Amino acid sequence: MRGRMSVEVDALLQEANESIEAAQNYRSELQQRLHGLNQARKQVRGSSSQAREALRRHFAELQAVATRLLTERLTTLLAEVDAIEAESVSPLDDCQSLIEHGVGQADELLREGEAALRCGLGEKEDKLGSFTKKAMHIQLDSLPEVPALVDVPCVSAQLDDSLLGLLRERVSRHGSVSSHPPVQIEELQERPGGILVRWCKVDEDFAAADYRLQHRRSGTGGSQYEDSYIGRDCEFLVLHLDPHIEYLFRVCARGDGRTEWSPWSIPQTGYTTLVPHEWCPGTEGYILSSRRNIALRNDSSQSRCPVLYSNAPTYYCGQTLTFKISAAGQIDRRDSLGVCVDNESEAESLQRDQAVCISTNGAVFVNGKEMTNQLPAITVGSAVTFDMEVVNLFPISNNNLSEGGNFKLRVTIGSGNREVVFDWLVDQAVDSLFFGCSFVHSGWKVLVY
Repeated sequence: MRGRMSVEVDALLQEANESIEAAQNYRSELQQRLHGLNQARKQVRGSSSQAREALRRHFAELQAVATRLLTERLTTLLAEVDAIEAESVSPLDDCQSLIEHGVGQADELLREGEAALRCGLGEKEDKLGSFTKKAMHIQLDSLPEVPALVDVPCVSAQLDDSLLGLLRERVSRHGSVSSHPPVQIEELQERPGGILVRWCKVDEDFAAADYRLQHRRSGTGGSQYEDSYIGRDCEFLVLHLDPHIEYLFRVCARGDGRTEWSPWSIPQTGYTTLVPHEWCPGTEGYILSSRRNIALRNDSSQSRCPVLYSNAPTYYCGQTLTFKISAAGQIDRRDSLGVCVDNESEAESLQRDQAVCISTNGAVFVNGKEMTNQLPAITVGSAVTFDMEVVNLFPISNNNLSEGGNFKLRVTIGSGNREVVFDWLVDQAVDSLFFGCSFVHSGWKVLVY
């Protein structure tokens, strides 16, 4: 009896513990959802506040500029009126002065004539003679010409009322408010020394002609967004990023036939844990860029064709390794771009054992043997990609690669619009690989990422 009760108590205790654990999990989930709600509310209120501020600032700037432009135009037109008035009134003033002078002379002549008529007989002959001579001198039949009203300016202002209609129509369509940006970041994938950013349209009615991607360091107040890419593609590999540092990414779009950009997408945070690919410095015949991700073949000696390896085995299966050709020299079948297990210093080409590569003529080599399948020849602008995945032939003890075992790698090499797929047998188990290149002739320039 007592034993049965003990079992029942244990069962109840277990059930109670399970209920408590379920309640704790339930509370934790609810708290996470509350946090998500708070973040959502913060985004709505914060973005609304930013939108209001942007609208007020923009329209205040428009008002100030419009007022300034209208004032400047008014001042210009008033100056034109003043100039026409001054130029037209000046000859009229001169004519008025001439007429007023003539009126004065006529008044004086009238006074003298009236005085001559009133004087006595003894003085009348002299005064009448003097008056007659003076009248002849003044030329009473000569009158200055006064311009007709049709010949003088009649200043008026021509004001096109259509400007108000046009302005009203443009202002009514100026600016817009959207609750969601038309494009959002879809995926962030870490790459050696960079992050592959993919984005997509979320507004199917928006016809995008170009996209604009920006990034900046996260958590640094002084860091400003900088352009990473502008173009028609929906993905871009942002390089030259420091490992283990968070970066913010955002994207916007420009509508077909428009000049303004859409609102920015919601910023997404990403980082890479993979160190950037670098060429090994100090290799004869090659000059490296400051970041060591670009190599230039500068020695055309054909007596020896050295292999330039990576600084470390930084290529891991499951990644995409890309060689971008930015300058090309003369093609030689001994040239090679590829991946290898070791960095054998005496090798003059990757067309050897424990390596896979493509020559600049498009030939593909596996462990030194040329395949029948061939890719297009490599030229300026070519991008050669290597993708690999492990395919085990036999089980490896404890799934530990370092203990060795026979296994192969499935390799995909892409160039242009073509690719070849094959299995590469590797003598020893490896979890990382070197990459390398070799060119017989100078002028080849390769970016690796």
